[in-house]
Amino acid sequence: MPRHQAPKITEIVPLPGTNLGGTEAVARAADVLLLFLNSPVLGVRDISRQLAMSKSVVHRILRSLTSRQLLDFDLAHRGYRTGPALAALGARALRQLDLRQAALPILRGLQQETGETATLSALVGHARVFLDQVQSGQEVRMTVELGRSFPLNAGASSKAMLAFAEPALRRQLLDGPFHRITPATPVDVDRVTMELRDIVECGTAVSFGERQMGSAAVAAAVIGPEGYAVGSIAVCGPAHRFDGAAVEHHRAIVKSAARQLSLRLGWNETIAPMQSAARDPP
Repeated sequence: MPRHQAPKITEIVPLPGTNLGGTEAVARAADVLLLFLNSPVLGVRDISRQLAMSKSVVHRILRSLTSRQLLDFDLAHRGYRTGPALAALGARALRQLDLRQAALPILRGLQQETGETATLSALVGHARVFLDQVQSGQEVRMTVELGRSFPLNAGASSKAMLAFAEPALRRQLLDGPFHRITPATPVDVDRVTMELRDIVECGTAVSFGERQMGSAAVAAAVIGPEGYAVGSIAVCGPAHRFDGAAVEHHRAIVKSAARQLSLRLGWNETIAPMQSAARDPP
C-alpha cells in the first residue's frame, strides 16, 4: 500500500455491545487498543484476562478492529498487533504535535523555578539545534541563538541527547573525530564515552564553558515514542551561579521537566530511557 494513501477498509464488522450503549462499546474497544501500548502482540486469552471480559466479547471486538485495519492478526505469533490504520493515526498525531508548542509551558515553569534561562533543543541529523528559549529575568543572564546547530559533544544539551540517542548514531559519532568549540569542549573519545555513561546513570548532563566560555548548563534528554532522544531541555546561565548546590537543585527540576515533555510526545515510561540506552552502551 503506498504511504500517501489511507488504508482500504473492507467488510466492516459492527462493534459488539451496541445494545449496551454506544459509549460502552467504544470504551471497550478503546480499552483493548490501549493494551497494545505495553505489548506488541496479544491473544484473545491475554486480553480477556487483563480486561476481565469474556472471550466471546473480546473476539468480536478484535474482529471489528481488524476489519478497520486498526489491528492485524499475526500468524507467526498467533496473536494480534497494531494495524496500518492505527499506525497512520499515530503518525498523523505526531506530525501535528509541535515540539515547541508542547514545550513552551514547561520551559516557562522551568525558568521560574530555577531563575535561569530555559532552552529547548532538537536532534537534527548528527547535531542539535536550539528551537526555543525562555530568558531569565536576571540582569546578568544567558541567551542562545535560535536555529544554530552545535555538535553533540559540546554542551550539556548535546551530551544529554547523545547519551540517549539511537545506538547506531552513538556508535557512529563515537568513532570521532569530535569538534572543539572552546578549550573546554570534550573531544577525547574515552572521556566523552565515560561522560555518556554517567549521564545515562543519573539522567542529566552538566557542562561548564563547553559551548560558550563563562557559561554553565544542566540538561536532560527529551525522549520520543521509540525510546530514544529527540531533543533536550536545559537551564543555562553564568558559570559563577552554578555551584555544587545549584547544580544539584537544577538537576531534579530539569529531569522532571524533560520527563513531562517526553510523556507529551508519546514516550511510554514503563520502559525507562536509561534502560534503552544501557542495552547498547556507548
